[in-house]
Amino acid sequence: MLDVFAHGTQAFVTALARLHGRGDADFAKVEASVRAILEDVRANGDPAVLRYVAQFEHRAVDTLFLRAANDYDGRSALEGLASDVRKALEHAADRIARFHEQERASMFGEGGFTLDEGGMSVGMRIRALERVGVYAPGGKARYPSSVLMSAIPARVAGVSEIVLATPLAGDASDAMILAAAHLAGVTAIVDAGGAQAIGALAFGTASVPRVDKIVGPGNAYVACAKRLVYGSVAIDSIAGPSEILVLADAKADPRVVAADLLSQAEHDEDAYALLASDSLKLVEAVQVELGRQVASLPRHAIARESIRRHGHAFVVADRAALASIANTIAAEHLSLQVEAPEIFVRDIRHAGAIFVGSATPEAAGDYVAGPSHVLPTGGAVRFGSPLGVHDFISRTSVIQYSLDALRRDETAICALARLEGLEAHARAVTIRTGTSRT
Repeated sequence: MLDVFAHGTQAFVTALARLHGRGDADFAKVEASVRAILEDVRANGDPAVLRYVAQFEHRAVDTLFLRAANDYDGRSALEGLASDVRKALEHAADRIARFHEQERASMFGEGGFTLDEGGMSVGMRIRALERVGVYAPGGKARYPSSVLMSAIPARVAGVSEIVLATPLAGDASDAMILAAAHLAGVTAIVDAGGAQAIGALAFGTASVPRVDKIVGPGNAYVACAKRLVYGSVAIDSIAGPSEILVLADAKADPRVVAADLLSQAEHDEDAYALLASDSLKLVEAVQVELGRQVASLPRHAIARESIRRHGHAFVVADRAALASIANTIAAEHLSLQVEAPEIFVRDIRHAGAIFVGSATPEAAGDYVAGPSHVLPTGGAVRFGSPLGVHDFISRTSVIQYSLDALRRDETAICALARLEGLEAHARAVTIRTGTSRT
């Protein structure tokens, strides 16, 4: 059951304060091992990756790098899926692509902009990254939806090579991943997981090309590896456990609130299922529903443990306090099950994705709504954003002066250069304009 904290109590303040640190990953336990793996992969390439696949994934891999043109046949995998599964994947892929195409159009324009000012032009050129790596975990569950949500924005941005790193299981679950990869535009697959896969993508090996950026969630070893290779490549973020905050008033449906909380709790034992309400009666009804619904879940043990560890309910005084607690927690997923939720959205500054109204389940955002479900966790939405086409571009400043325009700016440029003690900067101007004494 949820731990309930009443507004105005010290327990409420303490519990809320503890949530501030929920995104702090404990990398101390894994960092030494991850550093050793990364250095081995950097130095020894494919043999090191294959050795770690055998050691940690308990399988032998014949071909580490699978190209769409030969080994990786996603089209056949898609055609072999059950009709309803295939249609669902195709529907999700189409919706995700259409959303991100609109995002691209609104951001990119014609690939940049130029401002002209009397012989001097300055502009911004926007280009897609050439090659990106998308990580999709194996382990407790396979997530073809994450392949779609990570790779499609890259494809829409114009990335020419999309390399998916995921440990293939050698069973029926591979078909879902390969089909999703085909629909998303993945061009190659690295058949490995863990820190060894991150190392292969970041440093390159004889068979795996080095990428420009790595995106996608993983376990502590993957997250730590992404942090350590940052600088050699770009990364999206350091993903932590999934989380949802439901804001519910007295008129909310307890069954719906409980279902949304459990939809996050069933991810893993470290997930956060959080509720804030201005009605203690509603919280009590949700508690009853949680107990009833969790019993019939296939992953009931995981969901129960998640609720036990991180299931909190905050009882606040009024509607304004609901908005305040939402901004304080800064949740990955925020569900608004309150009256006039559209108006409430204006009061929310910090949320990864907002699900507006009782008819909008977080599950829709996970699968088919359109925006990528790869979101900042642990309060990182204060400075981070959902994965999107903006994550797969680079920007280049383009500056061009005519000689007349340079003469107009000469005094200002030279004054600032000499203010900073950089005479060669000033001379680079005066030699061009003919006013140099050297």
